[in-house]
Amino acid sequence: MFTRSLILAAGACLAAAPAFAAPAAPARPNIIVILADDLGYGDTGAYGSPWVKTPNIDALARDGVRFTQGYVAHPVCAPSRAALMTGRYQTRFGYEFNPVGRDRTGGVSRDEVLLPQVLKGAGYSTGMVGKWHLGQPAGYHPLDRGFDSFFGVMTGATSFMTDFRVGDEEITPPGAGASFGLAEGVQAPPGATEAEKMALLRRAAPVLRGREVVEEETYLTDAFTREAVSFIDANAGKPFFLYLAYTTPHTPLQAPASYIERNRDIPDKGQRVYAAMVTALDDGVGKLRAELKARKLEKDTLIVFLSDNGCAGYIGTACTNGPLNGFKGLHLEGGVRVPYIVSWPGRFRKGAVEPQVVSSLDIAPTAAALAGADLPKGTDGQNLAPYLYAKAPAPFARRLFWRSGPNYAVRDGAWKLWSVNRAEPGETESLAAGITPDGVQAKVSAQGVYDMLYNLADDPGETRNLAASRPEVVARLKAEIAEWDRGNVPAQWTSMRQAVRRHEGQMLKIYP
Repeated sequence: MFTRSLILAAGACLAAAPAFAAPAAPARPNIIVILADDLGYGDTGAYGSPWVKTPNIDALARDGVRFTQGYVAHPVCAPSRAALMTGRYQTRFGYEFNPVGRDRTGGVSRDEVLLPQVLKGAGYSTGMVGKWHLGQPAGYHPLDRGFDSFFGVMTGATSFMTDFRVGDEEITPPGAGASFGLAEGVQAPPGATEAEKMALLRRAAPVLRGREVVEEETYLTDAFTREAVSFIDANAGKPFFLYLAYTTPHTPLQAPASYIERNRDIPDKGQRVYAAMVTALDDGVGKLRAELKARKLEKDTLIVFLSDNGCAGYIGTACTNGPLNGFKGLHLEGGVRVPYIVSWPGRFRKGAVEPQVVSSLDIAPTAAALAGADLPKGTDGQNLAPYLYAKAPAPFARRLFWRSGPNYAVRDGAWKLWSVNRAEPGETESLAAGITPDGVQAKVSAQGVYDMLYNLADDPGETRNLAASRPEVVARLKAEIAEWDRGNVPAQWTSMRQAVRRHEGQMLKIYP
């Protein structure tokens, strides 16, 4: 089924991978991928948060390698996860936009081989806990895609709580919309109480154990941690792969009194509730590592921690991607550059802070190489293990690409180009500017595209657009995009949450 072992990147879209002298291959590690949901680049202590305390995530960084230029392949949830699970740009197989309910009728193509299938074929026990968002029908469920066990939710959002008690808090910042309305197709009747809204959201996006709906009353982040620890406990005697995809701190922003109290010193309610949600996430990381240590598996386990995209601008000042510009849904750095930590105590470097450009695309080939497994042809990521082993690795060149309809971006060395469709005359700023019908691909408007060129070495905040002064760089990067795009296919469906945003004085059409 698998035709070759992937140690170096495949395809013309990547620069040649570096050649490292890695040590003799150790025993195959257990592999844990912890994915936060909409966690901001600047929302952990390790990445400079001024108010969110994350001692366990910070300790993970001290015990491993913290990348300061770690990227995801898309700035919204489902396409980003599709790339992580395959090691391939999601545009290779048309999973280009959030499905927004369509994952109930389809999902990631079954022609694609997912990481759990690769590792299961290599003898690993495979378990998933948390948010799937890659397809719900028969054939697309996690249990159909290589996982031995599943506990979690299938869609993009659900309620974290089923009942509010004294001291619990919820916040819907301006612009966010009602929390229940952020899940696919969920609408509450006028005058519905918060309890009724939460119940409606949980019914629309229920918690499953395997394929069966369960009534989960525990705060959802804690329930996911409980199930992840249980999976480690049950599989401690053999190699395992755990994909722990938390739903926190995605909306709705909800936290119980126990976590609110630990963040009571934060006066702004939005920041306080968001921080409380991250506290629960951080506690989960600590409990997982404590379980590994108790079972003497700490030095036998690789942990990767990252977010699926940057934090959402629609929750206002509750989160931050600082010092980066932009938010979830945008191909600015704040949308696609995320916290990215890799730790394997006793094997990989300890306490390193690395500026090397890496991607979520690299997780699948790195895990497969360490597991002694083969990946299919056409993988876009590269095996980072040799770089992580090396005590003083030399930096290597990297190109990364993004596509959302007619909008494209590329990072090549220090250069970053983002080309965005201009809005039509008369369109005003909106988070929901229209829907292109399925089967009709969004096209470049008659107004053309607006090019933004940044030198990230000098301007990581993307504040100085150099497109006008460096047209030769723009032309070169557009040629690279065109070459890369020849390996992509049309989107399975169109964006359902198109937006018009004003940026650099231009009205631009975004297709998240």
